[in-house]
Amino acid sequence: MKNLGYYNGKYDELENMSIPMNDRSHWFGDGVYDAGPSRNYHIFALDDHIERFFNSAALLDINMPVTKQEMKDLLNDLVKKVDTGNLFVYYQVTRGTGIRNHVFTEGPGNLWVMLVPAEINDGSKPVQVITEPDTRFFHCNIKTLNLIPSVMAAEKAKRAGCHEAILYRPGGRVTECAHSNCHIIKDGKLFTAPTDELILPGIARAHLIKKCKELGIAVSETPYYLNDLMNAEEVLVTSSSNLCVRVDKIDGKPVGGKQPELYEKMRKAVLDEFMEATK
Repeated sequence: MKNLGYYNGKYDELENMSIPMNDRSHWFGDGVYDAGPSRNYHIFALDDHIERFFNSAALLDINMPVTKQEMKDLLNDLVKKVDTGNLFVYYQVTRGTGIRNHVFTEGPGNLWVMLVPAEINDGSKPVQVITEPDTRFFHCNIKTLNLIPSVMAAEKAKRAGCHEAILYRPGGRVTECAHSNCHIIKDGKLFTAPTDELILPGIARAHLIKKCKELGIAVSETPYYLNDLMNAEEVLVTSSSNLCVRVDKIDGKPVGGKQPELYEKMRKAVLDEFMEATK
């Protein structure tokens, strides 16, 4: 074979392989990987890579479908099926297969392997580089497929018997939820986090703001903090599936319930808009 792809026991050249649409990697980027070089059919530092691979999976509570030794044996067997022994050996495990849902799919993960011909750089020639700000964890405003932090928070909320997980940054700034936006009512006004790089600008959020303005309810798109959240007159969660929902407990402590009539105006306004638009 000129190259090789492997998925849960099936293997062939990469262009002949296919992956089930409901593999969680497609919906959430929900998996971990490792990789390294092979030379003359010998995988370099395989023990080190397998240790890191299994540790990554354990940190995300992914159920590995093989043991460490089985994984090593599989990779050592697969490299021998490729025409050249000088390869880039890539492998990943995803959380499993199931209809899209942030909370975990039960059962063992899906194991992928990719082998392609490659040579290592011997370092004999210098290279040029650039500098770039590290913004890897400041792209919450992009609806990316890489949702592992949201998946982990949603699963934690489920295990606690809760609807959502409200997220906050160091210093206590409240941003959003695992898969929703959140807001508070304070002094009869709606406070919601600004649409900077720390939150996704939710569509339901935008419609709630629009309806508040139509109702004459003041809106402040400014940062607020955990203390504000716990002492708010009301705490609201909005998403495309939950247009406007009131929160009555956070971490087991009662919250809100001080502006029921104002909340009902907001809830009714966004729900009426939905019903009218979809009648």
